[in-house]
This record gives sequence, C-alpha cells and structure tokens, in this order.
Amino acid sequence: MSTFRSPPAWKTKLNIHKAFDAFAKKAAKFTVSPACFLTAVLIVVVWAASGPIFKFNETWQLVINTGTTIIAFLMVFLIQSTQNSDTEAMQIKLDELIRAMEPASNTMLALEELDDEKLEELRKQFDALAKKARQAEDKN
Repeated sequence: MSTFRSPPAWKTKLNIHKAFDAFAKKAAKFTVSPACFLTAVLIVVVWAASGPIFKFNETWQLVINTGTTIIAFLMVFLIQSTQNSDTEAMQIKLDELIRAMEPASNTMLALEELDDEKLEELRKQFDALAKKARQAEDKN
C-alpha cells in the first residue's frame, strides 16, 4: 500500500521561488517590449473611445483607475524581484573582482551584509583616502 508523501516544505518553497523567478524574468522582458506598450496604448484608446458610450460616468472612470492601480501595484513586486536578482548578481561579480585583485582587501567582500554603522565607518575611511589622493594630486 503506497501512501502519498508531500515534499518537504523547503523544497516546495524552492520550487515556488524558482517558478516566480522564471515568471518575473519573462514578464519583465515582455513589459519593456513594443508589443506591451502598444497593448497598453490600445487599451487606453479603447477606454477613451468608449467614454461617449458610457457618458463619461463614474463607472467608466473607475474601470481605468482600478485597472491601472492594480497593474502598478503588481509591477512594483515584479520590478523589485528582477532588480534584487540583478543587484545580487552584480555584487557577486564585484566580489570576484575584489578577490582577484592582488592589492585589494578581501575585507571588502560582501559589504552589503554589514549594518549601516559599519558601512558609514568604511565610507569615512574611503572619503579620507580620497581626500588625501586629491591633495597629493593638487600638489603635483
């Protein structure tokens, strides 16, 4: 007798995350396409043209307001997801460049994980280094 066993929770979450990432990437590519823009323009034109039919009433206005609000709300999550993926990839590339440079300090790897106080401390140190470099350049 076989019993159904559901996958572990972490595996289900991973699959959902992968599916969302794939969807977000495809949707982001579509939303910057001319076809998407033309579709949006067509929707607005049809909506505007239907104004006289509905006598420009409140329901007619509510349709476009609600539609654009919902789309904008969902796009925030889509944009944030793709932006986070891009930023994470860029951080990994920068970490690899820092690691590969002989005189660079490996303490600079994964700075994005530090808290704001430590980042501000490092920023002040690098500002001081930049100021010294400018002063040395001005003397030459």
